[in-house]
Amino acid sequence: MQGKREKKWTFLPLLLVVGLAENDKTVMKIKTEQELEGMKAVSEAVGQTLREMRRYARPGMTTRELDDYGGTLLADFGAKSAPKETYQFPGFTCISVNKEIAHGIPTDDRVLREGDLINIDVSGELKGFWADNGGSFVLGEDIHGHQPLIDASKACLQAAMAMLRDGVKITDMGKVIFDTAQAAGFGVIKNLAGHGVGRSLHEKPTNILSYPDPTNKEHFHKGSVVAVETFIATRSSLAIEMTDGWTLVGNAGGYTAQHEHTLMVTESEPLILTACNGIFD
Repeated sequence: MQGKREKKWTFLPLLLVVGLAENDKTVMKIKTEQELEGMKAVSEAVGQTLREMRRYARPGMTTRELDDYGGTLLADFGAKSAPKETYQFPGFTCISVNKEIAHGIPTDDRVLREGDLINIDVSGELKGFWADNGGSFVLGEDIHGHQPLIDASKACLQAAMAMLRDGVKITDMGKVIFDTAQAAGFGVIKNLAGHGVGRSLHEKPTNILSYPDPTNKEHFHKGSVVAVETFIATRSSLAIEMTDGWTLVGNAGGYTAQHEHTLMVTESEPLILTACNGIFD
């Protein structure tokens, strides 16, 4: 399905990559102050939108209501919804609830309830620059005990960011995420991946996995922009697509938490472009 705009996140043998688009040879590298300012502006738009959507969510609200609010926020920044713009996704943002892993479609039928595990993924385009971020959280009181999974996902992303710098092997980051998840008593979704971002929604590298892949010889490079994300699971190890053609769930059930930042690689600690989203709060 690679190269077809009507199909969004491409299926490959054994690997559903969140990040392989028709222009998969693109690699964003920030070389000028103008490019950095462009990336900061779009990252601010998606980060603020994610933060405010999390604050706005409440029991009794439909996912369509929450998504419409997100669409309005993006528009206020002058930004466009990346999945809608690129793949004609039926929503401004992806809102996944409970056993949904990712790409959940906002609808009038899905009503949010106290204790739901919610994931909101916001990506956008602004003046030719693209950024991506997301985060899982419990709505209201944690009556179903999801917080340990969420905390593990956050810890995995923090560990990954702590090692991100010029020259680091992508597979080494995968090992750090995997080991951190296992130490907390969880597993990872193995056929989902983070990705490059910047001049399009999905760029190379397209395989920033949550586990070590010894066949991957790629390194991170100074100036490049990546969306690093975790997929930490209670039971499943693979994501499968539902009949709606978008929503992903686990192959063995259970729950998954995801946290994501857009980052610029440097020679030392990365620049967290979407830091305003407050996903670690």
